[in-house]
Amino acid sequence: MIKQVFLAFVACLGVASAAWAQDVPQTARVDVARSSISDTRDGLNVALHLDRAVPYRAFTLDDPRRLVLDFRSLDWTGVRPAVVLNADNARNLRFGRIGDGWSRMILDLAQPMVVDHATLRGGLLDVDLKAVDQATFALASNVPEGLDWQIDAPLRTVVSDDNRLIVMLDPGHGGIDPGAMVGGLVEADLMLEFARELRAMLTQTGQVDVVLTRDADVFVPLGARISAAHRARADLFISLHADVLPEGQARGATVYTLAKTASDTASALLAQRHDRADLIAGVDLSAQDDQIAMVLMDIARLETDPRSVHLAQTLVKGLDKHAGPINSRPHRQAGFNVLKAADIPSVLIELGFMSDATDRKRLQSPEWRAKAARGITEAILLWQHGDQARARLVRN
Repeated sequence: MIKQVFLAFVACLGVASAAWAQDVPQTARVDVARSSISDTRDGLNVALHLDRAVPYRAFTLDDPRRLVLDFRSLDWTGVRPAVVLNADNARNLRFGRIGDGWSRMILDLAQPMVVDHATLRGGLLDVDLKAVDQATFALASNVPEGLDWQIDAPLRTVVSDDNRLIVMLDPGHGGIDPGAMVGGLVEADLMLEFARELRAMLTQTGQVDVVLTRDADVFVPLGARISAAHRARADLFISLHADVLPEGQARGATVYTLAKTASDTASALLAQRHDRADLIAGVDLSAQDDQIAMVLMDIARLETDPRSVHLAQTLVKGLDKHAGPINSRPHRQAGFNVLKAADIPSVLIELGFMSDATDRKRLQSPEWRAKAARGITEAILLWQHGDQARARLVRN
């Protein structure tokens, strides 16, 4: 029988096994010179030489076809896909952090293949994949069960009085999903830097408490970002991005709110790009469409959606005032999954587009980012005042 999931608890190495028992295994590193991904007669071989053994699991996922390897405490520093990958049966190797102490390697497969054999001995992780037909591959490919492990957002507890706004800032992408990359710039890094800068400015007002969905270069699934906002009892959810679109399609800051139908083609492309990151990273989306839950959420959004639109409109004014000029159509709509918290006003800000040279220059400028942070901060405070006034009108 083909074993599709393998968990390695390494008892032969005293240090590694003792560390695993305490749930604090020491970090391993990859010996790039001795590691390889190569074709075999029957499929594919992945040979990763590690300087110490760590717990791992291996499985495959479909649509797109890919091999996933999860590791406890593995550092990918210095690993270059072009050096390790030398195979016709595989392409597009990527890796990065996906949670506290966990990392993931993903390898796109050129044909249906399942894990036929996997061992970790003496620091060598040896995984053999065997070619199968598509039906067999689809049946064998899913997120494994039986492991007490999840990807989640680190979150500090927020205690706030009734007059202080709790804002959840969501720096887009991270870890295994770097987002847009242009000329050495990485969207995930830029948005984390800006989120920290914006947090500092909001906190200085004395009227806002701020929580980040991630405060490190780590992958957080879209659903976990929304869950983090609920755990923090956030009053607002603001996702921060700086994406790419085909040349000439977008320039300047843009604020998005949720809609079932995108307001334009570019917005639809962005929503597809953002939501696909979860799928590529191996997150199980099979239980996302409970019809009863969707109906209840639609009812809740009758109140929340207008508040999100007011927030977007206020943010547009703040950004235009302090960091303009902004996009010619600055408020747009699309079906971003990260905006689907039914009870929390939510927006997604494309601070700029890395596909545009002018926007790239702005995004790299601390002075311009400070102006953008000032515009967002002012807008949030103005929105809060207006939202409270509208709430009193509704009650009366």
